[in-house]
This record gives sequence, C-alpha cells and structure tokens, in this order.
Amino acid sequence: MPSSKPAAFFDFDKTLLTTNSAKLGMWYLYKRGMLPASFAAFAGMFNLFYKRHIISEERMARILILYYRGKRLSDFEEGAEYFYHHYLKPKLSPGMLSRLSWHHKRGHVCVLISGSIRYYLTAVARDLGFHHLLCTDLEVGPDGLLTGRPSVLCVDATKASLAADLARTQNLDLGASYAYGNHQSDIPLLEMVGHPFAVAPTHPLLKTAAQRGWPVLGF
Repeated sequence: MPSSKPAAFFDFDKTLLTTNSAKLGMWYLYKRGMLPASFAAFAGMFNLFYKRHIISEERMARILILYYRGKRLSDFEEGAEYFYHHYLKPKLSPGMLSRLSWHHKRGHVCVLISGSIRYYLTAVARDLGFHHLLCTDLEVGPDGLLTGRPSVLCVDATKASLAADLARTQNLDLGASYAYGNHQSDIPLLEMVGHPFAVAPTHPLLKTAAQRGWPVLGF
C-alpha cells in the first residue's frame, strides 16, 4: 500500500467563502424569478433563529432544501457556472485561498467539505483544484423530480463520518491533516485532524478553540 498523505479539509460557507452561499443563492434565484418572495421570507425567519443558535445547522439545511420539492435538478445545474463565477467567486476569502494554495504546493489532498449543495459546489471544486468534494446531495424521486429532502446531508457528525470514510478509502493520514471550519457543527471534523483551525468562528466554536488551543484565523 502506498504511504498515506496529509489532507486539507475546507468548509465552504463562512470559511472559504466569506458569507453564506444559501443567502447568495436565494438572491440569485429570486432575480431569475425562480424563488417566491413568500419562501424567501419563510427562510429568512428561520435564518434569524439559526444565527442565534436556536436551531441547528441540520434543521436550517432541511428547511432550505424544502424549496427544491417538485423541481428538476437540471434547472439548477444549467445556471451553476454562472452563479459561481458571478456570485460566489467574488466572495471567496483571500486568506483561505492563500491557505489552499499553500496546501496545493505541498502536495496535500485538498477536500472541499460542506453542507451546501453539489450542483453549485462542483464548479467551485473544479475551479479551485480540489481533489475531492464531500457535500449535500438532493434526493430525486421516481418521477425525476426533487423531493425536497436530502439524500446526503453533509453536516455535523455526518460531515466527520464522510471525511473518515474518505480517509480510509484514500489512505489519508488524519494525524498529519488540516481542517478549517467556522461553526460549532464543524467541531467533530476539526477533532479528527492533527491541525484544526477555526476560521472567523461563531462564539461557541471560538470558546472551544480557546479551550483546546486551536488556532483562529480570519478571512
């Protein structure tokens, strides 16, 4: 078996990206006439609860995914490149892009790992040279339409589980690996690696980082 390699796991929203991609996505879909104002208001209300840590990241993700019920995935895939280049790419963190370049130069296996959705993260991963993408996938029903549920929801312990599975199949050295996250739900992932970093962290993650001596980075 070849020798194991270090990996670098990058969360996306408010880590590699300086803002929340779902917020940008809703604005993009609204401008295209694909998002009813009523759903935007509904999601905005729950986002206030999420910001105050009243509801979990998993609960917030499931609420947002309800929007896709009854729609076709292809309708979103066809605009994904435009969305990335015009909405997401300008909001990428210069500091985190520098960290990503540092890992590439050292031959580390770079992994984009996020609770966000595959159809637009594929463009991110391809443009930035990530070797692997672990993320949320939308469930497609027998009729070919989206069900409004995830088939994989890459948050909390599931995010860490997917990373562990990748480490096993790709022979990654987690003890020599790095991980970057901003939210307390990233703690299971950060705990897995030898070099965890809290990026512009939420207060709960900042508290944990201080207790455990994890470095804290800005954008």
